[in-house]
Amino acid sequence: MTTEWLRIEGGVPLAGTMRVSGSKNAALPAMVAALLTTEPVILENVPDIEDVGTMTTLLRHLGVEVERRDGTMSVHAKDLRSARPPDDIAARMRASFLLLGALTARLGEAHLPRPGGDDIGMRRVEQHIEGLRALGATVVEDAAGFRVQVAGRLRGAHVRLDMPTVTGTENLIMAAVLAEGITVLTNAAREPHVCDVAQCLRGMGARITGVGTEEIVIEGVTALHGSRHTVCPDYLEAGTFAFAAAATGGDVVLEDVVCDDLRHPIHKLRQAGCLVDEGARAIRIRRPGRLRAVDTTTWPHPGFPTDLQAPYVALMTQADGTCIVSEAVFENRFRHVAELNRLGAQVRVEGRSAFVTGPSQLRGTRLRIPDIRSGAALVIAGLCATGLTECAGVLHLDRGYADLVGKLRGCGARMERVPGTSDVGSEEPLVLDAGGPGE
Repeated sequence: MTTEWLRIEGGVPLAGTMRVSGSKNAALPAMVAALLTTEPVILENVPDIEDVGTMTTLLRHLGVEVERRDGTMSVHAKDLRSARPPDDIAARMRASFLLLGALTARLGEAHLPRPGGDDIGMRRVEQHIEGLRALGATVVEDAAGFRVQVAGRLRGAHVRLDMPTVTGTENLIMAAVLAEGITVLTNAAREPHVCDVAQCLRGMGARITGVGTEEIVIEGVTALHGSRHTVCPDYLEAGTFAFAAAATGGDVVLEDVVCDDLRHPIHKLRQAGCLVDEGARAIRIRRPGRLRAVDTTTWPHPGFPTDLQAPYVALMTQADGTCIVSEAVFENRFRHVAELNRLGAQVRVEGRSAFVTGPSQLRGTRLRIPDIRSGAALVIAGLCATGLTECAGVLHLDRGYADLVGKLRGCGARMERVPGTSDVGSEEPLVLDAGGPGE
C-alpha cells in the first residue's frame, strides 16, 4: 500500500520567523456555534487542517452552507435540516461531540455516536450528559451513541462540573445560550479556546460572563444573530515550535502569539536555560548553551498543557540530567515514548510519569506517528537526530498543524513529504524524489 511519509534530515538549528496559525481547538467549536443562528457567521484566521475539513463535511451533511477561502469561512445554518450527522464522519474526531449542545438548543434534539479522536485515554462524556439533563433534556444512551430530546426550550440551571472539561464546558455553554433563564457552570474550563468560543457567541448576541474563571454565567436569549469573529492564535502550535527551536539550539521568532496563553511553557523554557523575549504579539526563543532537565506535570489551564507534554518530552531528551514529566490529565498519553526510544532516547514510563535522561544522541530511523501531539514530538526528535528520520502516519499531523513542513522548512529544517510503503517494519526502502531535503 502506498502512502505519504515525512522525511527529516536532522542536525540543523532552526532559525527564522514563523507565523502561528489560528487555533484548531477554537475554530472547531466556533463552526459549531454558527448552528445557533439562521444568519451567516464569518470566521477569520481558520487554520487549513484536516479536522476543519472534517467538520465542514459534517455541517454540510446537516444542511449548512459552508464556504472557505484563504483562511476565511462563512457558515450559514439557515436551512439546518438534520439533528443526526453521519456516524462514520462524526466518529473521526472528538470535536464532533460539540454538536450535541448546539443541535439540542437549535432543533430540540440531537443524535451523536460515541466520540472518536486520538486514543490518548479515557475522555468521558458523563459531564456533558448530566449537564444537559440538568438543563431539562432527556438523554438516552445505547450502543449506537446518544439521543437527546427536549420539549420546547432548555431551562437554565446550576451545573457543577466534577472536573474542568473543555468540550463539556463548550457544549454546555452552547446549550445554555438559548435556554430560558440563567445557567451557572461551576468548575468550568479556562483554556484560551474556551474563552474564544465564548467571545464568538457574545459577538452573536449571547450573554456570557465569567469566562476565563472557574464560574461562567450564561443568561439565555431567545435568538442569536450573525457576526464576524477572528479565531485566536493556536498556543499549542506556538508551544510546539518553541520547543522545536529550543531542542535544535535555534533562534526563532514566532509571530501572532498571545504570550499569556503560554505562561507555563515559557517558564519551563527559561528554567531549562533558554532565552525567551516576549513582545505584544510575538515571542523569540533562543538557546545559547546546553539545556537543563526540568520536571513538569500537566494540568488544566493555566497549568502546563497536556497537548504539549509529548513535545516537551522530546525537548527533554536533549537536556542534561534526568527529569520527570508527569501526565495528570490523560492516562494513555505516552504513546510517543516507544518511538522516541527507537531513535535512541532514554525514556522510561512508570504509571503516569516519564523519566527522561539526557542528552541523548538521537539517530534517524523509521517511525510511526500514533496521534497528533505524539507526531509533533517525533518531528522535534527527528530535527535533532543525525541521519534520516522517516515517519508514517502523516495524516495525524495534518489534523492539527497547518503547513507544518512549510513553516519548519522556512526556518531551515530539511524535511519533505514523500511517497513510500505503509509498513514501518518493512525493509523495502522508501521511494524518494530526486530533490534533496529542504530544496
